[in-house]
Amino acid sequence: MSACSLYLVSPPAVTLSAFLPQVEEAFAAGGVKAFQLRLKEASDTEILVSAREIITLCRKYDVAFILNDRPELALQCAADGVHLGQEDMPVTEARNILGDGVVIGVTCHASRDLAIDAGDAGADYVAFGAFYPTTSKPKEKMEKWGVPTVDIVKWWSTYTTLPCVAIGGMTPENCAPLVSAGADFIAAITSVWNYPQGPGAAVKAFTEKF
Repeated sequence: MSACSLYLVSPPAVTLSAFLPQVEEAFAAGGVKAFQLRLKEASDTEILVSAREIITLCRKYDVAFILNDRPELALQCAADGVHLGQEDMPVTEARNILGDGVVIGVTCHASRDLAIDAGDAGADYVAFGAFYPTTSKPKEKMEKWGVPTVDIVKWWSTYTTLPCVAIGGMTPENCAPLVSAGADFIAAITSVWNYPQGPGAAVKAFTEKF
C-alpha cells in the first residue's frame, strides 16, 4: 500500500454556494489529505469568505487547508499552510509572516535546483509539474519552466524525506507512475471537479490507485 494521498486544488473561480457541496462530497469519499484554495481572480474579501467556509469542512474531515499565493491572507483566515510559486514571496519572508506552525509549499516545476533551494529555505514540501498537459497553467509558463519526468520524483524521494507533490494533468488513469516513483501527494483539479460521476467518485478512483 502506497503512502500517497490526494491533494485537492480548487478551480480558479467558483460559485461558493454550489462549490461547497462538491467539496464536502469529495472530502466524504476519504483519501483527501490537503485542499488548496486557488482563486486566481477573486478579491481578498471573496478569498477570505471562501476560505472560512471551506476551512469548516476541512476541520470536519481532517483535511489540511492550504491557501495559494497569499501568506498575509493565510494568516488572517488561520490556514494550515500556504503554497508559493516561483514568482511569489520567498519562503523566508512567508515564514516570518506565518511562524513555524504553518506549512509552506513551493512550486519547483521541473527543477532539482529549485527544489533543493526551497528545502534549504525551510519549505515543508515541494511540488513538481506539470507532468501532463493541463489547463491550469498557461502555455508560456510551461515553456518557461519545462516539463518534468517521473525521474525527478524518484530522485527526490531518494534524496530527502521532505514530501513532494506531483501536479499537472493528473487523472486516476495516469497517476500510477508518479505514485510508484514515490510522490507523497498527487494533486488534482479538473479531473476531480469535472469527473462525470461527481467529485466523490473521482476521489475514490484516485485512492484506488494509491
